[in-house]
Formats: sequence, structure tokens, C-alpha cells
Amino acid sequence: MSYFCVLVVRMLSLPNNFYLCLALNSGITRFHRKNRTFYIMSKVKYYYDAQTLSYRKIKPKRGRRIGLTLLSLFGVFFSAFLLLLAYINIPNFETPKERELRREIAQMEVQYNLLTKKMTEAEHVLNQLAHRDNNLYRTYFETNPIPEEQRKAGFGGVNRYRNLEGFDHSDLLKSTSEKLDILSKQIVVQSKSLDEIIQMAMNKEKLLEAIPAIQPVKNEDLIRMASGFGYRSDPFTKVTKFHYGMDFTAPTGTPIYASGNGIVLKADNSAAGYGNHIRIDHGYGYVSLYAHLYKFNVSVGQLVRRGELIGFVGSTGRSTGPHLHYEIFKDGERINPMNFYYGNITSEEFARILELSQQENQSLD
Repeated sequence: MSYFCVLVVRMLSLPNNFYLCLALNSGITRFHRKNRTFYIMSKVKYYYDAQTLSYRKIKPKRGRRIGLTLLSLFGVFFSAFLLLLAYINIPNFETPKERELRREIAQMEVQYNLLTKKMTEAEHVLNQLAHRDNNLYRTYFETNPIPEEQRKAGFGGVNRYRNLEGFDHSDLLKSTSEKLDILSKQIVVQSKSLDEIIQMAMNKEKLLEAIPAIQPVKNEDLIRMASGFGYRSDPFTKVTKFHYGMDFTAPTGTPIYASGNGIVLKADNSAAGYGNHIRIDHGYGYVSLYAHLYKFNVSVGQLVRRGELIGFVGSTGRSTGPHLHYEIFKDGERINPMNFYYGNITSEEFARILELSQQENQSLD
């Protein structure tokens, strides 16, 4: 008879001549060796009954069978629980390389937050500077403000950020790059605007220095302000006509000063009625005239500055006595010199001169 038995178990001596063995096949084989009996049994457990001289099947106890079943189920569930824990914690398990990469990412996040903060601060400063530029500087210099669309315009044309696509954080990279580009353009626009403001300030300074803004004869040297801008009685014909300048009565030889920076256009007596007179071109459309001089202290083409001595009071030409006849031209038109006396007199002196200049008296030329 052929058997699949692979395990031979030595018989165990039990009370009352019972013998227990473990069998691995359905049949039973018995043999003797050195006064010992060996059995090859099936998977079912049996015991030998000496009274009946037969083998009886050992029936396992019910409680034991249930216990083994529960123990098996517990083992299965416990193993499944361990596998579940292992599966859940797999993402938390880091290799040294992953730990290093995580530290680098954390450092990059800190640097990005710092960069974002600096960009926000720079944007705030630029906005304040743009506000002052449009509402203060350009208003003062009477020039057009820069539109907001021009300051914060983006870049058209091709996709400038194509090389940033395809990454995990492409949107973040593109938005940050775009913000940096806009800030860079704002800085360029503001820089050019400030260059214009500097140039306008320099021109404004030259303009302020060139405007004929002071009285050509000092108040302490004046006898009186004889006649102003407007209709006056002609001293020779007694006919009322328009007097295009201001007459300052002063002794012969009283110093006369340039009322603004400029270049001497004329220093002669070629114009009828003015006698010895000087014309100074101040630029920006302004020209000042000083007539009836005793003598000159400048020559044609000479550059003069405000307050510089240019001549002396006299009574040459069509004049009834020593005085200075003073006129201002703007773009070829005569204008009231009273509108420019703010450089060397007080408000009280200005009010007094204005009052005298408005009196309809007789002019001296």
C-alpha cells in the first residue's frame, strides 16, 4: 500500500495503555523496531483502546475548536491592522535624500516669502512716488501727469513665460515673474519721469532767475514813483495817452540794476524818444527796457545777472527831468511791470507802489 506519510512520530506512553499519534494520511501503518511500535497515521487523530483492541477517533472538544477559530480570526485581523498601519505611515517614512529635499523646499518657501514682502514694499514706495509725481511735481511744473495704465502696463506680444510652464508651481512662478516685470517697468517709467522733473526744475530755476522780478531802482534812492502803467497826460502835448511803462524819479547818476538774468540786446540812443536806453533779453519771451539813462555800464552782447549795475539815471531823450522809464515786454507785447515786483520789496512797499502807479497824473516822458 502506498502512503504519503512524511512524519513519523514516536509513540507516547499513556495511562491505561492508550497510545496517541499524529497521522498524515488516511491509513494506519504499524511496525516494530527495538521493542518499540511506530505508527504512521492520517491527519485525523486516533487513540488505541486496549479493551476493544481497536483505534478510536479522538474528537476535539468544542470549546477548543472555537478557541482555535477565534485565535485564527484574531491573527488575521491583527495582521491586517498591522498592514494598514504600515500602508498609512508609508508617506511619513523619509529617506535621507527626501529629508534633504524637504529642507531645501522649506528654505525656498522662506526666501519666496521674503521676496514677496520686498516686492510689496517696493510697490508701495513706487505708488507713493507716482502719486507725488503726478499730483505735486507735474502740477507745479504745469505738465501732464503720467496715466496709471502707462505706469502699470504689462508686456504684450509673445508669451514671455513659456519657459516656466510644465512645473508643479508654474502659476506661482509665472505670477511672480510677471509682478517683477511690472515693477521693473514702473521703475523705468518713474526714473524717466524724474529725469524730466529734474530738467523742468533746472529750466524753472533758469526761468525764475531770468524773469525781471526786482525793481530796477532801489527804494532808498527814489524821490518818488512818478507815473505808472496806463493812461496818463503827455507832459508835452497835454493829451491823455497810454503810458506803457513806469517812471521812477531819482537824481541824475542814481544806479540802475538789471531786473533779471539776460543778455544785453541794445545799449544806445537809436530809438526815438528813449534817449540813452538799454534792452535786455531775458529769454522765455521776456525783454526789459531802461530809458533816459545818463550813461551805460554794459555793452551789447554782455551777459548780466539780476541785481547787476547796468547804468545810471539821466534825462536824455524825450524827458522833462531825471528819471528812469522802465518797460517789460512778453512775446513782443508790453505788460505792466507791477506784476513782477516780488523779488526785493515788502508787501507794504508793493501796496504803496501799486497805489501810486494807479494815479492818473502826468508822465515824465
